[in-house]
Order: sequence, then C-alpha cells, then structure tokens
Amino acid sequence: MDRQRVVDLGEWADAFREDPHPVYARLREQGPVHRVRLPGADEGDETWLVVGYEEARAALADPRLAKDGEKIGETFLDEEMIGKHLLATDPPQHTRLRGLVTRAFTMRRVEQLRPRIQQITDDLLDAMMPPGHGDLIDSLAFPLPITVIGELLGVPDMDRAEFRKMSTEVVAPTNGDTEYDAVVRLAEYLTGLIEDKRSAGPTDDLLSDLIRTTAEDGDRLSPQELRGMAYLLLIAGHETTVNLIGNGVLALLTHPGQLAALRADMSLLDGAVEEMLRYEGPVQSATFRYAAEPLEIAGTVIDQGEHVVVGLTAAQRDDDRYPDPHRFDIRRDTRGHLAFGHGIHYCLGASLARLEGRIAVGTLLERAPGLALDGSPGPWLPGMLMRGVRSLPVRW
Repeated sequence: MDRQRVVDLGEWADAFREDPHPVYARLREQGPVHRVRLPGADEGDETWLVVGYEEARAALADPRLAKDGEKIGETFLDEEMIGKHLLATDPPQHTRLRGLVTRAFTMRRVEQLRPRIQQITDDLLDAMMPPGHGDLIDSLAFPLPITVIGELLGVPDMDRAEFRKMSTEVVAPTNGDTEYDAVVRLAEYLTGLIEDKRSAGPTDDLLSDLIRTTAEDGDRLSPQELRGMAYLLLIAGHETTVNLIGNGVLALLTHPGQLAALRADMSLLDGAVEEMLRYEGPVQSATFRYAAEPLEIAGTVIDQGEHVVVGLTAAQRDDDRYPDPHRFDIRRDTRGHLAFGHGIHYCLGASLARLEGRIAVGTLLERAPGLALDGSPGPWLPGMLMRGVRSLPVRW
C-alpha cells in the first residue's frame, strides 16, 4: 500500500462513532493494514491501524510491538499521574506484575464469586422491576460490575456516581481538558484509598492482599505500581463488563429471532455471550503498541518508533475468519475471537467478565418477559478505545 496515503477516520465524524463497521469493511477490502489519522488527532499525528483478523492476532502477540512507550521516548498521562500498569509494560516487568496478581483471577477464585454475583444481580433487578421500564446501563450493566470489582478490591463504599464520571472520562474522553482533570482526580482517589488500606491493617480483599503480597524472592509492588494496579483493576474491571452487558442485550433486542432462540433454549447462553463479544465487543481497539524495531505486517513496513493500533472490532468482522460476519448468530463458532485480546496481554479478568455477563443476561431474560427497547439507545462512547452506549432504555 502507498505509504503516503493517510485515511482520516475523523472524516466520518459521528457516523463512525455510531457505526464504524462499514468503514472497517471498506478498509479490509483494500488491505489488512492502513496508515490512519484517528478521530480528533492533529494533522500529521498518524498511526498504523490493523483491521484484518490474522494480522491483528499476530500483532497482539508480536514482541517487537512494545507496550511501554518509554522504549520510544513516550509516556502517557495516566502513566505519569498514576503509575505503570500491565497495559503499559513489557517483559520482564509485565511478567513480574502479572505474576503478583494472577492468582486472584483463577477460574476457581472467580467461580467462588458466583453466588455473590447472582445476589447482586437479583437485588438490582428487584429494584428495577416494579416500574416495568428503565435504563439498563444505569440499572444493571454499570452497578453490577462496579459492585463486584469494588467488593473484590475492598472498596464497596465508593461514590459510584462520581467514580463513573471519572472512569468514563478516562477511557472515552470528551476532550483533553476533561481527561486531564479526570486522571488527576482518579490519582488522588487511588492514593487516598491505598493509604486508608495501609492504615486500616490487613483485611480479606484483593487490594489489601496486593499491599501485603511478597513473591518468593521477596519482590513487592512499589507504591506507584500498586496505584497503577488498582487503577487498571478498577477501570478495566468494570468498564469492559458494562459494555459486554449493554452491547449484548442491545444485539439481542435488535435481533428478535436470536432472542427468541435463546429464550427457547437457555443452554445456548454461553455461546450467545461469546457471540456478543465477537459481534460488538466492549473494546473497539487495543491500546497503543510501539514498533521497538522495524517490522512488516502483511507486507507493510512499520518503522521503528511508529505507533500501531490493533482494531479488535474490525478484526472480529473479517469474513476471512467469520463467514457472514455482520450477522449476529448465537449458534456461531466464535472460537479465536479477540474481544479479550491475545498473547501475554490477554485480559486478566476475562473469566470474571464472562461470568458476570452470563449471570446478568440469563437472569434478565428469565425475569423480564417481553423485554424490548423503549426508545433509542444513548450515544455511543467517543474515541476508539471502548465500544458501548451511554444509555439503553428498555421495557418489559
């Protein structure tokens, strides 16, 4: 492809935010890798965007594509204000950090949370049921995962409304000023939270565990690493699941045949959740990668120091991997989907997100016969990191 041709994704403006799939399809027809200007980026601020499935899967696992921007002399606002975290580090630092937290997210530990997740879901639906209508994001999709991760980390009494504002502004910023303010406030919040945990003494929660954790060789998280870990677990631990539930229910409600099939046979639920993840996953693009050395992707030369964005939403609709990819089909073989990434940065909380998604959607369908849209979904989040709607009005 002509290296000088730059595709300005901002040209499609709101249409791209509401439905990026036609743009991605057009790009895939021309090739799996493109030089693009991301929405809102300045003239000359360009990056490489990978839109093909095989190329995306390979890029996600390619060690030449670093996650630590310091390797090319760059740092981002959240790293400067909060600290390094798993999505901004490479081995051996990444291996060390992940090793200190992995045991909290084993399948066994996650499965132990099932009764509590079910109880929270039931309580939220109890509160939502009497009117017979409501905003599913406000009533279920947001409070469920923020309650689960809050209790898991040991911060059940957080001001959730305020935290939601900060969190959403960080992952889907309205503009640079509001993003900066949100990151500053979030850094202050996390610092205070960790200090409170330290002074309160040992308790049975993940954040206290991380404060106390010492590896076999005596390694511990530094204060900055601890804050970075808390940041990632709190943000990633709920934002993705909010969108999994919201996008998934929206897909069902706009495909009544698939909804009827699931209601008729709830054994299809696990597969339905996987198709929700493939069809309209919660993360549109993986966070930046940087070429630590020159490399080629599908014949396209990426120079050392250049930025690469792996388009997860784009890759999931590649018809070379998934036949008729724009069709929502809960019986589809979705194996290999990239909704949680791939390689060493594969989502640490994937099993927890899946469990929450299955319980939320399954319980909602059982308790809300006649579930239907009650107006237009709220606007889709800005930016190219998260994929989700701000509101989802429903009735039953």
